[in-house]
This record gives sequence, C-alpha cells and structure tokens, in this order.
Amino acid sequence: MSTSEPSQGIPFQDLPIPGENPPACASDAGSWCATFYRYTHNDVLSRSADTLMDRAITILVIVVVAVVVRWLAHRAITRLVEGATDGSFTKLLGRAPKRLRTAAAPLITQRRAQRAKTIGSVLRSIISAVVLLVAFVMVLAEFGVALAPILASAGVLGIAVGFGAQNLVRDFLSGMFMLLEDQYGVGDIVDLGEANGTVEAVGLRITTLRDIRGTVWYVRNGEILRVGNKSQGYAIAMIDLPVAHNADMEEVTELAGSTAAERASREDLVEDVLEAPEVLGVERITSEGVVLRVTVRVQPGRQWAVQRALNAAITDAFDDHDIPRPAFPGLGNGGTQSPDGTTPTAP
Repeated sequence: MSTSEPSQGIPFQDLPIPGENPPACASDAGSWCATFYRYTHNDVLSRSADTLMDRAITILVIVVVAVVVRWLAHRAITRLVEGATDGSFTKLLGRAPKRLRTAAAPLITQRRAQRAKTIGSVLRSIISAVVLLVAFVMVLAEFGVALAPILASAGVLGIAVGFGAQNLVRDFLSGMFMLLEDQYGVGDIVDLGEANGTVEAVGLRITTLRDIRGTVWYVRNGEILRVGNKSQGYAIAMIDLPVAHNADMEEVTELAGSTAAERASREDLVEDVLEAPEVLGVERITSEGVVLRVTVRVQPGRQWAVQRALNAAITDAFDDHDIPRPAFPGLGNGGTQSPDGTTPTAP
C-alpha cells in the first residue's frame, strides 16, 4: 500500500501529521485532548486541554452564580426600599415619630423614602463588594493559587489600614447608625454643636449643612456627639411678651391669646399652624418687668416665620390698647433660636 494513501478505516482528518508525535491522550475519541490536537496539532495545548476546559467550566459557573446571587440580593433590597415608603418595613429602617399629626404625614413619608433609598444604596454596594470578592477568591483557587499566604498578607494589611484609618471607619459607622436611626435628613434644621443650620446632604462620612449666613459646613459624622433636630415631627413657636409691672395681666393674657389665634388663622399662616396658640401665662418676673409666654405648635422649620408674625401682631395689639411696656426692651428676647443658633430679638 502506498504511503500517500490513507489507512483503511481511519478518516483523513484524523491522520497524524508527518514529523509530529501526537500525545497519548489524542487517541481517546471524544476527549478534549483529541479535539484540541485535531484542530491545533499542538502537543502542549492538547495535553492541558482537559484541565483547561474543566477549570473554564467551573470558573464560568462561579461567575454565573455570583451574578445571579448579586441580582437576587439587589432585587430583594429594592423591594425592601419600595416597601419602606408605604410603611411596610418602617421598624427595620428606624423608628417613626409617634406624635405625628395628619398635616405632617407627607413630610414623614418623604423622609422615610429618602432614608430607605440611602440605606438601600449602601446595602447594594456592600453586597456587590462581598459577592465579587468571594467569586474572585474562588477563581484564584481554581488556578491553584495558594490562598493562605494571600489571606495572611491581606489580614496584616487590613490591620495596618485599620489603625491608619480609624477616623474613616468611625465616620462610616456613625453615618450608618445616623441613617438607620433617622436622626436627621436633608432639609432638617439641626444643631450639631459647633455647626448649626439646614442639612443639605447626608453621606456615610460627611454631613453638609448651611447656616443662616449662607456658610456651608462639612461635619465628619464621627465628630458628631449630639444632634438637636428642630424639624422632626413638629416644632414650637415660642413668643415671649414683655410688659410692665403695672399692666393688667388678665387683660394682657386675653388680648395676647385672641390676637395670636386671629393671626394664626389667616391664609398665610393657616397651613403652618398645627394647633391653636396657647398662652402659658407669666414666664418670669424681673426688676424690669414681666414676661408673658405664648406657644403654638407648627410645621417643622416654620417656627421662626410664625414667631415673627405673631410677635408683630401682638405688639401692634398691645400698642393699640396702650399696654404698658418695660423700660428695657431686651427683656423680651424670645426663647426660640434661629437656624444659626442665635436668639432673635423681640420687637
């Protein structure tokens, strides 16, 4: 039989190329080694074909499972966030104000939705990082990489970074608890100690607020030791009215109450006022005169506007009825502070 003719029973494409010695595994019909050798005629690649394909399939499975797990986790978090906006998961996301009036319900719903979205974004980022890290470690293990030295080195590096980034970790944890506990949100008027003003942004590391003078303050969450929120649920407008010692207190009390009630019922204030004004009576007596206090529960953040309006109306009423005033007008400074922490002066 001529050497140029194909052997009986052996397909032409399966014949070995002259001058090459096929690996022993190339004779196993249906194996990856035989398939690779048939198309590449590469001895090294053919010998490693089975191992490469097994690892490739395993790695593909790892990647697919990681993607599916991440998608399911993100979907669950998204549903949790959507449920939080209608109150289904309020207890999981923080306490809700107990003394909530119907007029303040839209504001609380907006705060809840905002807080839920922020926490959901953080949880999604954490889930993605954890899933991708686990998948990466499993892929390295498939390539035979020794993980023990890597994990040991990562542990030492983590400790070093932890010592060097203590403030960063503290800021992050403080920001998480502030969001979970709903201590404040965007639009709230807060007192953070050194900084007072309206919150413009709440992050995991930094809280941004703007005071009444327009100055923007960046406060690290880890440095916030106390929070005074003047916008949560409702606020109190407090009006201190100075009068002279010889004033008829019964007449003054009746006039202040009726004037405050009439002014609060007007169109420009009716949506801000939650309850009728209440005259508490004499707040203090000094050598200069007597201070009468009037309070009214209002929408959060509107206490200063209502206070100024009632102050002006009652002052005009006192002047019209010739109510004697003290000689020192500084006696009547109101007890409610403005967003920048200063006390407004009574007229």
